Amino acid sequence: MMSESKHNRRTQRTKRAIYTAFAELLSEKELHKITVQELVDRADIGRATFYTHYLDIYDLNEKIEGETMTEIAYIALELGEQPAEEFFKSLLDYMYDNRAVFKMIFSPNNTGQLHADLTQMIEGVFRQVESEKTGSKLDDKRLAYISRYRAQGCLAVISMWVEGGFAEPKEFIVETITELDNGIEGITS
Repeated sequence: MMSESKHNRRTQRTKRAIYTAFAELLSEKELHKITVQELVDRADIGRATFYTHYLDIYDLNEKIEGETMTEIAYIALELGEQPAEEFFKSLLDYMYDNRAVFKMIFSPNNTGQLHADLTQMIEGVFRQVESEKTGSKLDDKRLAYISRYRAQGCLAVISMWVEGGFAEPKEFIVETITELDNGIEGITS
């Protein structure tokens, strides 16, 4: 059992090194210009180690996107009926703990797919919560527009925070998003 735990920690450290190196490279150049060799050099791992986990750079990118969306979905599901502020706090905690990945997501060199998926997921959370609160149908046009606006606004603030190197405290960002979102939420009531 002990060796399995050590192996798991080593695997997690390796993945973290790969993710960090990938995020750094993606902030410097476009996805299709990143090579496995420069990634493994930056992560200080062997090529064989990389290929143990991933087929190529695109597979790495897809797996990072999949894992990230799964984690954010869990955050959204766990919050259920709690206030939006709790969702923002949990989301920002996750983002802060995974800074390298989110620098990658908000990088202008990224494909933008994960950013689009993230926007759609947050929009869906807002739509669902608002629908349950107001008794609106999920396909209500006004609800759709307001949910899109809320998601885009939330991500605009988060994007600025990420691009600024996470300089402001999480609490400041949660407070800012919550205050802005409360103003928008009043429109739907």
